[in-house]
Formats: sequence, structure tokens, C-alpha cells
Amino acid sequence: MRWIGLLLLLGWMAGQWGVRAESATRVEVWTDQSTARPGSTVTAAIRLQMAEGWHIYWRHPGDEVGLKTRVEWTLPPGVTAGAIQWPVPDKTTEKEFDTLTYSGTVVLLVPIEIPAGQVLGPITLKAKVRWLECHEECVPGNATVETQVTVASLDEVSVHAAEIQSARQRVPRTVQDVPISATWEASEGVVPRKLVISWKPGSGISGFDVFPFEAVGGVAPVSIKTEYLDPQNGFLRIRKTVPAGDSGWPDRLEGVLVAKGAEPAAEPVEFSVPIVAALAGLATARPEPVSMAELLIKLLSAFVGGLILNVMPCVLPVLALKVLGFVQQAKEEPRRVRTLGLVYGAGVLASFLVLAGVALAVQAAGGTASWSAPFQNPIFRVLITVLITLVALNLFGVFELTLGGSAMQKASDLSSKEGWSGAFFNGVLAAVLATPCTAPFLASALAFAFLQPPLVILLFFVAIGAGLALPFVALCWEPAWLRFLPKPGVWMVRFKVGMGFPMLATAMWLFWFTAGRLGESGTGVLWFGLFLVVLAMATWVWGEFVQRSTRGRGWAMGVAALLLLAGYFGFLEGQLDWRTPAGRRVKGLEWQKWSAAAVEQARREGHPVMVDFTADSCLNCKWNKATAIEIDATRARIKELGVRVFEGDFTDGDPIIADELKKHGRRGVPLVLMYSADLAKAPELLPVVLTPSIVAEALQRAATR
Repeated sequence: MRWIGLLLLLGWMAGQWGVRAESATRVEVWTDQSTARPGSTVTAAIRLQMAEGWHIYWRHPGDEVGLKTRVEWTLPPGVTAGAIQWPVPDKTTEKEFDTLTYSGTVVLLVPIEIPAGQVLGPITLKAKVRWLECHEECVPGNATVETQVTVASLDEVSVHAAEIQSARQRVPRTVQDVPISATWEASEGVVPRKLVISWKPGSGISGFDVFPFEAVGGVAPVSIKTEYLDPQNGFLRIRKTVPAGDSGWPDRLEGVLVAKGAEPAAEPVEFSVPIVAALAGLATARPEPVSMAELLIKLLSAFVGGLILNVMPCVLPVLALKVLGFVQQAKEEPRRVRTLGLVYGAGVLASFLVLAGVALAVQAAGGTASWSAPFQNPIFRVLITVLITLVALNLFGVFELTLGGSAMQKASDLSSKEGWSGAFFNGVLAAVLATPCTAPFLASALAFAFLQPPLVILLFFVAIGAGLALPFVALCWEPAWLRFLPKPGVWMVRFKVGMGFPMLATAMWLFWFTAGRLGESGTGVLWFGLFLVVLAMATWVWGEFVQRSTRGRGWAMGVAALLLLAGYFGFLEGQLDWRTPAGRRVKGLEWQKWSAAAVEQARREGHPVMVDFTADSCLNCKWNKATAIEIDATRARIKELGVRVFEGDFTDGDPIIADELKKHGRRGVPLVLMYSADLAKAPELLPVVLTPSIVAEALQRAATR
């Protein structure tokens, strides 16, 4: 019965996280021709009509906010869809961020190519459209729409041809020689960089703006926000910011030029121009010639750095696992031990060859490579944290890795007779854990390598991998050295559990720098932590009732699966945008420290006030903030109504806050109070458990005098 209650609770919570309103955007797809000849081009029109007050986003949604509207086509064989032709968007400001949006009705045009050999008859054009619609809250939406075109010997316009032609007039024309230039300001290594854009317009133009296209391939995006500079030599000038990208800086500026001024204004145009460096120092670094002696010294440094990686905190816990493998293999033939050692080394080298390939690809794209680049990826950080947590749970005996389990379990079982995959996987794991640690001698070697030709980069990664793999391979190659290890016994079980603690410490280190970059206002620590708790519970159910029990294994598998699904969709997907870098998330509310005098002063200035008495130890406080207060809809409403927000921290038992709680009939937190700007009105006491609607209605009442 307890399990049933828990499952019902988790199911209800997951259901609450997944609730969303009916879409505020209606989608249709039309074509400008009802019949078309083989070898011709038909224009498809994705028509999106938004409810009043709602908007969706352009191809570059904005700085750190919004999501690009996307169209995915399902077409007959041979029929192809071209790039979307985007109308000029509106530039708006949301929560202090500049965005490019569409409201009302917008038509996205897409050319559809019908092959010359297309068989006559009707064909179906199907599109899946995805968007983010925003008003007081932002909700992802999607719809699948389709239409038919008949392939025939003659072309015939459709009933929508006139409206599609009208939409075509709102698409900016492409101009190759527009008199515009883009120049990096002298930055001397300062990030983000500043980009000055200059344009010499015709008469009647008083200003202009540039809506840059979205960045691709990890290149840094050009911001939407614009700083207007004084004209110079007849050129109008603006400045835009370019934050750092994963794969370097853009070398071209592509976008839409929009003029401002008296009628008739210049027509918006699409353009592409090279970005010119103001200083030679901004140019891309080129490989410098290197002597053979210098190359050998640097390769030796890379090899020594790989050796040292074996005792770094990132890798040491994995090497402890290898000791268990040594002891178990001591009874086997020396030939088999050597083979497993070589396979482990192959796993290490294969991983470093993959890293070398990534570095070469980045260099070829004009970017800069980074040794710890995998740990700059939020998805990788979450997945590696989960992996190391599972390894720690396995060492503690919560569950076992057996041949009957998954591929990961097989790879981790070093005592298995089918040990090749396990040895190879452990080599891969050692290489992955080594990437965030830059050992002595390694930093300078890598900095040198990344400016060299591809062959030198490849040699450097091989040298590092060889250094990392050598100790284990050497011990396996000389089985006689294994006799210096202690004899097998009960101590092995205790040693295995003991090794779980350094592995757990590694997991905590990974959690420390991962969770803080998830979610908003530090909520990543709560939700990612709760996900790991649910994950641990699922593995315990699996180990206790599936692996070590002969009864009820079916229901135990179901419970473990349900726990994993509830944890993933409830916490990682429902509460955390875990696949998005923290820098792209909307910032939280600007909380001020609570005091009775500060609240009264804000009310005297005509502001409604919301006070949240909370504590770090209060789970319900964090739940309220994450699900009802620190959300887009509430933040937008607070900004719209001019509400001041104050936080009273009761973590350390502040006696002044304790008196305030007693005054309102509470002995502890959470306590959320809503004050009207009218000093004659008493504050409204909100319920212990909040919902977005409760907070929204209370805000409205507080703003009504």
C-alpha cells in the first residue's frame, strides 16, 4: 500500500508538471497553386494566427530568451523544401530583453521543388510546426498540418494565391552590394566583443537597425540589442554585442537591414558582409613553424601529463576500480591479463582519437579548441554526473552490474569472462573523466598543440592517451607484478564499499558545478538533487527486488521504471531546462532583503508589495518559489503591476522574523504576504501551498486600490 501511495503521488506530481493550456496559435498550410507541372516550384505558406496579446518568435528569437519557430517537412520522394522566407519581425522588449517576434497573423513562405520526373496525380505536403507562444507566460506549441497539390500538365493558381503574393511583399529582398560594413572594435581580449555596423543611406533616413540571423555551428551570436552611435562622415552607426561562442567568433554579419525615418523609407533588405578586424591582433591565429626538438619536448610533456592524470582527482577513483580487476585477474592466464590490458589501452586511445577529431573539426571551422570542452556542455555535465553517481551506488552494493543487465553493466564487470568490452569501456571512462583535469606539463603542451597543423594535434592527443593508459597496461603485461597485491578475501568486499566514497566525492564535485548552472535562482540544486534521489531509489528497487529476490520481480521492474520516468519528466524536464546553458535563461526576480520599514517605504511610494518568508531548509518554500513565484508568468505580472518583492530569510532563526510570523499566526515558514499600496489595507495571507493562479489573483487584488 505504501508503494501504491508513492506511485499515485509521483503520478499526480508528474501530471501537474505537464499541464498546459490549449494553444493560442492556430496553424494552416496553403500553396499558391492547386496544380503544378513536373519540374516547377510551388510556394507553400505556413500561416500562424495568434490570439490577441500572444506572440511567437523570428529565426533569431532574441538575446537569451525565446525559441526560433521551426518547420519540419514530410514530403513525397524527390520533392524537396527550400529555406523559410521570413517576413520582417517586430522588435520588442520582454523582461528587459530585446526580442524579435510576430503577433497577430504571420505567413512563412517555403519554396517546394517538384522533380521533373514526378508522376502526375495528387501529392501531400505535410509539415510539423514548432513554436514558443508567449503572453504572460510562455508555452511551447506544435501542430502538424498538411495540404495537397495535384501534379498535372498545366499550372493553376489556388484560392490562396493572392494572400500568398501579399505575404511575399513583406519578405525582405536579398541585396548583394548593400553599402554596409561591420567592424570589430579593438578589444584586446575583452569578452564579449563589440561590433560597429556602419551604413550610408539615401535621403529621408534618420536611423537604422540590423536584425542578425541566428548563429550556427556553435559560433557566437550577434545580439539583438542595439546601441546607437553618432553619425560619422555621412555614415549612420550602431553597435552590437557579441558574446563568446563555443566555436569561435563570426567572420560574416548576415541579417536584415531595417531603415527608420520619413516616408518613403528604404525597403528592408537581407545582406551578408564580412566582419573586418579593427586590429591585426583580432585575426585568427595561424600555426607557427616549430623545430623537431621543440616538438619532441612538447610531446614528452603531453606524455608526462597523461601519466600524471592517473593520480588526478578526476581519474583516481576509476583507477581504484582497476585494483579490483587486478585481484580478480590474478588467477587467470598471463596471456588473458595482457590482452585485457591492451584492450583497456585501446579504449583510452580510441577516446583520445575522438577528442582529437573534435579539436580538428573546431580548428577547421575557424574556432578554438578546449581541453575541457565536453564539460562546457550542459548535457554532458548532467549525464556524467548521473553516470558517476550510478558507479558509486554500485560500489556501495545498492545494485550489481551483471551479465544479464544492460550494455553499460556488461562493460563495467571486469571479472566477467567476456571481459574485452568491460576493459575497453573502462578505458573510455578513464579518458572521459580525465578531460576536466589539466595536469602539470599538460596545459602548456595543449596550448601549443592547438595552434599546430592537424598531424601535430593528432600526435599530441595520442601522447596524452598513451601516458594515461601506460600504468595499467604495464601491470597487465607483467602478471608477475600482480603477486605483490594482497590475496583475495573478505577485505575485497569492504574495499569495494570503501572505494565508493571517493567515487561519491567525485559525483558531489560534478554535482557542485553542474546543479548551480541548471534552472533559475538556484533551483537546479533542488531539482537535480531530487532527481538523483529518485534515481538512487530506482536502483535500490532494482537491486533489492529484481536482482536479489525471486518473487515480485515484474512489479519491481515496473516500479523502478516508473520512478525513473517520474524523476526525469518531473524534475529534469518539468522543472529544469537542463539541456540549455544557464546563460540563455531568463534571470529571476530582483529580491530585496525584508524589513518592516522597507515594506512600508515601498508602499508609500505607491507600489504593491509581496513578501516571501523562507528558509534554505524549507522544501515547501523552494517548491512554491520554483512552481508559482519564480516562473515567467508571475515575473511578467510583477513587472507589469510594479510590485516590489522582499525576501525574509529564516534559515538561521532570525528573532525579528519569528515575531513577524507569530503576528500573522504562523510558527514557521513558508509565509507569503501580499500588501496593497493602500496603507490602510491589511496584508493578504496566502496559503502554505501556492499555485500560479493563486499568486496571480493575489497580485491583481494587491494592485487594485
